[in-house]
Amino acid sequence: MNISAVLLAGGESRRMGRDKATVLLRGKPLWQIQIELLRKLEPAEIFVSARTDPSWRPADVQFVADDPPSRGALSGLAASMLKVRTTHLLALAIDMPFMSENYLRYLYDHIEPGTGVVPTIDNSAEPLAAIYPREANADFRSALAGTDFSLQSLTGRLIEVGKLREVRVKDQERKLFLNVNALADLATL
Repeated sequence: MNISAVLLAGGESRRMGRDKATVLLRGKPLWQIQIELLRKLEPAEIFVSARTDPSWRPADVQFVADDPPSRGALSGLAASMLKVRTTHLLALAIDMPFMSENYLRYLYDHIEPGTGVVPTIDNSAEPLAAIYPREANADFRSALAGTDFSLQSLTGRLIEVGKLREVRVKDQERKLFLNVNALADLATL
């Protein structure tokens, strides 16, 4: 894939009680599951976005510091957009370990020059498993400079101006978007 990819790992993990990235699922830490998934796609470059450079970051993965003050995933995406050398940036959350290579390739097949893609479930965007065009960089900067740091708001605006296209998530695909926010979530999986 001729795109860049970012693993978003900048959350505070308050509900988890410890760094989500190091939580084990099926014997592997979440960061490893996600990095391995991104590597299968063979992007031109892989970033890890976090508040500080994580000790687990592989040497061949570039660190991107969240723009302070942190505004959650918006900060990580905005900082990563500035580093992109390709036309698009694939974003993937650290706590979405059920995402599949096939689904991310499906999203890739729906991008066009200047237009990315965001999955939607029940009219709600899934911005942490989406592909953004480099042309959205100014929109990310503008959102950071404003007072509304919601990725739902930003993706809505990007859809309105044609920089993102919605892809409806089918019922059988919903499980790909399950995320792990608390240790109790692991017990139910």
